[in-house]
Amino acid sequence: MAPLADLYQLTMAYGHWRAGRHRAPAAAELFFRRGPFRGAFALGAGLAEGLRCLRAFRFSAADVAYLRSVLPSTTEDAFFDYLATLDTSEVTVTAVPEGSVVFARVPFLQVKGPLLVVQLLETMLLCLVNYASLVATNAARFRLLAGPDVKLMEMGLRRAQGPDGALSASKYSYIGGFDCTSNILAGKLYGIPVRGTIAHSFIMSFTSLEEVQPRELSPLAGGDPVDLPALASSWLGQVCEVLQTPLEKANQGELAAFVSYAVTFPWDFQGLLDTYCVRRSGLPNFCAVALALHQLGYRAIGVRLDSGDLAQQSKEIRQVLRACADRFQVPWFGTIPIAVSNDISEQSLEEFSREGSEIDMIGVGTNLVTCPLQPSLGCVYKLVEVNGSPCLKLTEDEEKMTIPGTKRIYRLYDAAGHPFMDLMALEKEPSPSAGQELVVHVLGQLDEARTVVPTTVESLHRTYFRDGQVCELLPSLLEVRNHAQMSLNLLSPTHRRLHEPQPYPVAITEQLHRLLTELQQDRR
Repeated sequence: MAPLADLYQLTMAYGHWRAGRHRAPAAAELFFRRGPFRGAFALGAGLAEGLRCLRAFRFSAADVAYLRSVLPSTTEDAFFDYLATLDTSEVTVTAVPEGSVVFARVPFLQVKGPLLVVQLLETMLLCLVNYASLVATNAARFRLLAGPDVKLMEMGLRRAQGPDGALSASKYSYIGGFDCTSNILAGKLYGIPVRGTIAHSFIMSFTSLEEVQPRELSPLAGGDPVDLPALASSWLGQVCEVLQTPLEKANQGELAAFVSYAVTFPWDFQGLLDTYCVRRSGLPNFCAVALALHQLGYRAIGVRLDSGDLAQQSKEIRQVLRACADRFQVPWFGTIPIAVSNDISEQSLEEFSREGSEIDMIGVGTNLVTCPLQPSLGCVYKLVEVNGSPCLKLTEDEEKMTIPGTKRIYRLYDAAGHPFMDLMALEKEPSPSAGQELVVHVLGQLDEARTVVPTTVESLHRTYFRDGQVCELLPSLLEVRNHAQMSLNLLSPTHRRLHEPQPYPVAITEQLHRLLTELQQDRR
């Protein structure tokens, strides 16, 4: 993965090498400047992938040969020889655990090592963290809007930015709180639960019950096989009476498709109701097949809608399912899960909540994987120390000013257990303690000192990479997902809300503030 870099990383590396500065000890930090989607928080993701790439960081002979062809012909041969020896054996990486809530301007990870190598890692790490954190955060927002009980399915494979983007979307939306994916390859690679039943094309491919093959299904309890098309047809008339819909309006091709699928998957039958007319065709055909399956000992797993007023239709469908449950004495029928899809967005979920619905599962594609509300998290990677001297990017825009020096990052909690501030301190400073009175300066209000007393103090960064190896056991994807949900649940509702949240304060210690002030004065 070493060539996964912008060309200017190599030209700068050559400059450092020629100046004899390439082995100077350096430190850089990766962070974002503003909360995504106008929210207060993000979920940090991509760490495990970044660590794997760090461990494999090498320029192969083919890589070096290619670099010879793109760098100026005046580049010395000895530099290419040096590149062939590079690795990350002298690099140390500290970071917040993957899936943690992170806030603007707080370093997600810190990289220490020889200046040239630290510089070369910039683009690769940004590439691996930026989208991962963005889509995990987007998924978390959908989860917060949906609530804890509604199932969320990621189904953006066909709309994602290529196969790499699709796989990343499946992986990191799972971390953010989605329950499953339609992406088979993601399921295979990452162990994410995979779901899927039928599309409109399957239903449209049938025209009559004569096309159903095989036709017979054996009762679950044993006995002679039953002609399922005939059984479903007998139920259809009874269902149409309950729904008070004309029997002739139920599309026979749709009924055939449902029966064919039910014969093949009697334990996993789900009806897609809106190929023709939901009320007059899709719903009665589904109920007829589901009741036929029930007579043989099986249970349908749900229905799906892919068009129209999803919230209103879900309520109408629930009424019909309950009516059938009562009329035919099948209690579970009234609780059949209702799934919806169709360009679902945050606004869609807000409307479901506002209008009320009977929706049990939501499939989200385009608006999850492409993150249209904010296409990039905007992470940056900035040097903060070289040769033991703190670095400062000085600008009139305080938001773009860097915070100098190698640091430790702490999260301060109040008596209710909610984080109320992240605190950056110089690495050499003693750690703050619970109950200790701390003098801090909040970013954006640096001229004002403030006193805070945390009930609990958490050190956010752990050392994950040292001496060329991952030095801490990495959690499974499910463990990261659980950690993300726990981290989100700890947030105060004022910081967790998605619209106009209360800004989350990020502060620096008095000692770090003095260093920042001194460097500002020296450089002006």
